[in-house]
This record gives sequence, C-alpha cells and structure tokens, in this order.
Amino acid sequence: MKLYYSPGACSMSPHILTQEAGIPLELVKVDLKSKKTEHDDDFTAINPKGYVPALALDDGRVITEGVAIDLYLGGLKPEAELVPAADSPQYLEFLEWMLFITTELHKGFSPLFAPLPEEAKTMLKKKLEPRLAYVAKALDGKDYLFHNRFTAADAYLFTVLNWAPKVKLDLSEWPVFETYTQRLADRPAVQMAMKLEGLR
Repeated sequence: MKLYYSPGACSMSPHILTQEAGIPLELVKVDLKSKKTEHDDDFTAINPKGYVPALALDDGRVITEGVAIDLYLGGLKPEAELVPAADSPQYLEFLEWMLFITTELHKGFSPLFAPLPEEAKTMLKKKLEPRLAYVAKALDGKDYLFHNRFTAADAYLFTVLNWAPKVKLDLSEWPVFETYTQRLADRPAVQMAMKLEGLR
C-alpha cells in the first residue's frame, strides 16, 4: 500500500494508525500547491480531488477521505482495537466521534489556513470554541477520547489539535488539550510518524 501524505496534514491520522498496528506502508509525499508527488507524478491523476490523504491499495484501488481510510486500516488489524467492530454496540458512538472531528473540527480549522482578513478568522475561531469545549469536556478525567483507550479517533483529534499553533488558535482555555496532546506525542507510533514526516 501507498499512503500519499503531506507533512502534518490530516494524512497524519492514518499514518499514525499504520505505525500503531504495524501495517507495512510506502509513504509518498505530495506537494499540495503543485499537486506533484515527490516522484514528480501528477497527484490529481491518483486522487482527482487533489488533496491528501489517499491510500493506494495493492489491487489498484485508491481510497480517499481520511475517515474512510482510518476505518479501512482499523479493519485490517482488528486485534489492534483502533476501530470497534462494525457489529459492536460501540461502533456507532465511535463513528459519531470520527464524523464530529471531520465535520466540526477539521473543517472548522481548514479556512484558518487561508489568507483571510483577521476579522473573518476571529469569527471562525469563535465558531470553533463551543466545539472545542465539547471535546474538552469529553476528555475530562480521561487519557483518551473513546472509552478511554487509544483509537483512530485519538489519531485524528491529535492531528487536528496540532494545527492550533499554526493558525494562532489559543487552546489555553482548555488545559486538558495540552496534557492530552503531550500524552499522544509520547506514544512511540506517533513519534515515528512525525519523524518520518520530517516533523521531529
């Protein structure tokens, strides 16, 4: 398999999962501005959407969208318990968290990377505040987001929260995020993913 990624982007979530589960993977770096891979291939020929992540399977299929990729990877190694079994009572609750992270947090952060007027960014940050408060409350007294064990939801949430300094979003109102992200950053799989992406 090949994971098409950009350092620190949302593709880090599936990258962390492959490290956690010991899933063999070839990493291919993508320049999101030029839409070229590190091998000078046209990335839009691989993923017409033009953004990461994209997971190329050995049978030629390509999976796009981070949540879909995370669910697929979790299914490859069910013993790692990164994703609950689809027929388990916990699956819908887990899926709810994954969709909340992607629609309410990830897509809330994304516009902050754009060259927008400061007043627009202030409004966008205000919109994120109740969503962040909701997650902070869910994390209170726990080490991990879902049933207090490391899952794909943590890999995704860690990735998104790490964007806060880049977009100048102050998370100090919720001290739980600092301890949570540090706890995850200390995991060997996370450290390896960050190292391989040139972030350490």
